[in-house]
Amino acid sequence: MKLQKETKNATNGHGRWYGDACGTAFGMELLGERWALLIVRELMLGARRFSDLRASLPGISAKVLTERLDSLEDAGVLIRRLLPPPGKVQVYELTAWGYAAEPLIQELGRWAAKSSGHDPLLPLSPVSLMLSLRTMADYTRTGSVAGRVGFVIGEESFVAAPGPGDLPIRRGGVDGADAVFRAPAASPIAAGIYAGVPWSVLEAEAGLRIEGNRDLAMRFVSLFSLPEKIA
Repeated sequence: MKLQKETKNATNGHGRWYGDACGTAFGMELLGERWALLIVRELMLGARRFSDLRASLPGISAKVLTERLDSLEDAGVLIRRLLPPPGKVQVYELTAWGYAAEPLIQELGRWAAKSSGHDPLLPLSPVSLMLSLRTMADYTRTGSVAGRVGFVIGEESFVAAPGPGDLPIRRGGVDGADAVFRAPAASPIAAGIYAGVPWSVLEAEAGLRIEGNRDLAMRFVSLFSLPEKIA
């Protein structure tokens, strides 16, 4: 009991739910509250404003988002900072420890996608789609696709630059990209990649456009597939 009292203040809340020394238990205490892990997901490709996070997570209330951001900041998962002029707005950004959670998000996604209950046609955020690409890529083939592929999804844009065993994706403009997917939301792109909906149908009915080198675009999307269902 003495040891427990001595270490309680140094463990950043470890044990508050489960009283368990396991790192998995501590991880759940940090990220297991509703929305917490999805907030971390939305910050994986860079800092976001409060309004950006609410737009990407439409089911969350302002009150709950504020509470989760505060708790994640207290835990050391993220920080808040003020952008310099002329922006001068507050943004939330992951710490180095927060960014280190990406493999956790990827493995959870791979595991969940093996369930027959997983529906790739449900809505998802642009960042969620980008992280899914890094999760579901066949890294033995990424080096065979040479070129930069852009994504403009609503008001957000990203560029992927596949290389041997790697798939860096950055947030930013798509100028100079060899092929570009444009869509009003992430769902049409996910439907083409993961649900096998024909691209021609998505272009005709879902507001999707594929610009530039279409052959490169198709070779790029062939890198991704969901795992085999086992449940």
